[in-house]
Amino acid sequence: MQSELTREMRRAFVPAKAPTRGPWLRLLSEVLGLAGSEADLLSHAERDWASATFSGARHTIVLAFEGAEAVTKGEAFIAALPDHEFTIPRHLVADAAVTSVEHRQDLPRMTVHIEVLVLVDY
Repeated sequence: MQSELTREMRRAFVPAKAPTRGPWLRLLSEVLGLAGSEADLLSHAERDWASATFSGARHTIVLAFEGAEAVTKGEAFIAALPDHEFTIPRHLVADAAVTSVEHRQDLPRMTVHIEVLVLVDY
């Protein structure tokens, strides 16, 4: 009797399907690779996105570039991002855009906010 109860309890707590890992880690790796070693990741957020025919997620990423050389590399990152070919298995980057840039002149620093729309590629 004890073993039947134990089996029933285990079935009740075992998820029917294991959660899937999204593409966020691969996306961040590629963004940071494109931005270069001078970039600091300040934040990343992900929210689900869907249309009538596609589903995926919109990623908001904030990077900081500190120092004159880093700011120059950050400007190169801004120029390269829209045309970058991302390689994320089973996913397609539909849009990658810079949404805002903040500059500080006293201490050379640039903060870049980007949004990347990643769709599931069935």
